[in-house]
Amino acid sequence: MERVLELVAVHRVTDREVSLSGTIQAVAGGDRDAFSRLYADYSRMVHAVLLGRVPRRDVDDLVQDVFVTAYTRIRELREPAAFGGWIATIARNRATDYLRRAREQVELPDELPGGDPIEAETFAVLEVIRGLPEAYRDTLLMRLVEGMSGQEIADRTGLAPGSVRVNLHRGMKLLREKLGPTGAGEKGPAKAGHDVQGPAKAGHDVRGERQ
Repeated sequence: MERVLELVAVHRVTDREVSLSGTIQAVAGGDRDAFSRLYADYSRMVHAVLLGRVPRRDVDDLVQDVFVTAYTRIRELREPAAFGGWIATIARNRATDYLRRAREQVELPDELPGGDPIEAETFAVLEVIRGLPEAYRDTLLMRLVEGMSGQEIADRTGLAPGSVRVNLHRGMKLLREKLGPTGAGEKGPAKAGHDVQGPAKAGHDVRGERQ
């Protein structure tokens, strides 16, 4: 039975990669409809990557910038199956460039929580997530903010499903520790002796931990 499930999973991945390859080839040929499909499939992932790095008010505009860059550079992508990691790298680089430019200007703080207690709490939690290691931060935002399933995160990022589960599990553990039992920022970073391990990397299908 396990062998059958493995064969089904391999077949599904192969079909997805073939479909993605065809879509990217179409985009490279100027097919706008194909580009719209890529945007629909990957915009939530890009949004999460940017949200973990830049002010909320600028995320939507930067998402557009990232996809424009991807569209103009799509012929540089040698391996279509790597599109998710490729566009995520574009998003991270765009965020870095944004922050560098922002530091050169004198302005109000990036974000100020409003008077609504719910908004203030959301802001505080987001700030804590932004302080987590990159793999945890991106994966948690894809899950908690963008509403992506574990399988969707794996499909878009190129991580193995088991690695996604590990990153979500460990990321949530760190988040709870930092938030503490009564609210954001109540408890400091994890102390020595806590069972907090590093993030799972792409291609490592780590098993045994649940979401």
